[in-house]
Amino acid sequence: MKPGPARNPAYIRKPEPEPRAGLGRGTLLLMSVAAGLSVAGNYFAQPLLDLIGRNLQLSSSTAALVVTVAQVGYGLGLLLLVPLGDLLERRRLAVTLYALTAVFLTVTASAPNAAVLLAGTALTGLTSAAAQVITPFAATLAAPAERGRTVGTVMTGILLGILLARTAAGLLAELGGWRTVYWVNAALMLLMAVLLRFRLPTLRTPSGLRYPALLGSTLGLFAREPVLRWRAALGALAFAGFSALWTAMAFLMSGPAYGWQESAIGLLGLVGAAGSLSASMAGRLADRGLVHRVTGAMAVLLLGSWGLLAAGGAGGAWSLAALLAGVVVLDLAAQGLHVANQNVVYGVRPEARNRLNSAYMTSYFAGGAVGSALTSVVWSAGGWDAVCVLGAALAGALVIVWLGERMWRRGLRRAADGAGETAAGEAVAGGRWGSVRRSVAS
Repeated sequence: MKPGPARNPAYIRKPEPEPRAGLGRGTLLLMSVAAGLSVAGNYFAQPLLDLIGRNLQLSSSTAALVVTVAQVGYGLGLLLLVPLGDLLERRRLAVTLYALTAVFLTVTASAPNAAVLLAGTALTGLTSAAAQVITPFAATLAAPAERGRTVGTVMTGILLGILLARTAAGLLAELGGWRTVYWVNAALMLLMAVLLRFRLPTLRTPSGLRYPALLGSTLGLFAREPVLRWRAALGALAFAGFSALWTAMAFLMSGPAYGWQESAIGLLGLVGAAGSLSASMAGRLADRGLVHRVTGAMAVLLLGSWGLLAAGGAGGAWSLAALLAGVVVLDLAAQGLHVANQNVVYGVRPEARNRLNSAYMTSYFAGGAVGSALTSVVWSAGGWDAVCVLGAALAGALVIVWLGERMWRRGLRRAADGAGETAAGEAVAGGRWGSVRRSVAS
């Protein structure tokens, strides 16, 4: 007989540890900055590929691999390292990953050839997944009534790290060459490791699983948790559209419509950073029980943003204004939706937050990779207009998924009203009513 929830240790729910004294503002700010610096390392190379290639005498295709191996390394880190937060003491895990990232950044900074450069970049990407260890750590430390705001604050740091990395890389490279970017980031990551060691409390939520079983249960969460499947689909579609925009932006702005130089294009990251404000806002609304309304509003905004972006492809002052407005709206909606998703996902199984985050973020990252790949093909076929059609199609699919999730939640409510919470949970949610009950409350 197949073991049920009560017999399989992967199904066992353990009480969520109570926050010791909430999460102080100073510690929350440190965690936000640390998370942003961690992910920024994966984006520094994008505006420097030509400079790196000339310095190391690399072909353009080999130089482009720097971005690819960073993405592959980060994806593996999400899958293989983030679940360790449910197995190991979390402060030690975070500090170790930050220290290792500092070491790997020095490997990249001192690389004499392509092989060492790519190895250092891949290993840096792997351990930079520490940002996704910090996020559920902060969510667990926060008082329950402040969890949404806390997640939103950390996500603001991550978004700023992604968007500002290109601008910072360009400025540092002008001051001291491309290697300076990596030396500075290595020093900052080492500083973060020290500060996290002294500011974070110890926290361990043992899952009762060995590492192979832990990875298996991470993958199995998709089969067992419908809430995770819905939110992973929403996140993947949102990040696919986000990646489509930023992949095509450089082509548009450097093309005949605008003719901008690379340094000016990098400053667009500052415009996109305005969207980071939505992360904190979405978190606060989630704390007020409005997480599902936030999801719907952000889905509609994502769809509308592509209308503004399409109007920005012609060049000229009015087109530029429409383009910049579209960038702000899309970034605002994408990040607000991401924070809403994480608030819902973290409530499914508090004792398995790192595994849930690993599963969700792997889907999220995969969506971004697919969006970038599709954009390269679509741009060659039809330019900016075709990219906007792709983005609108992704946003339209996202709205459909959101409507589907809304109907599913209504079905759960009707079942609960008609049969009682326990019976409905067994009949509708396969014995997991406790996990979905939190997800349908709004």
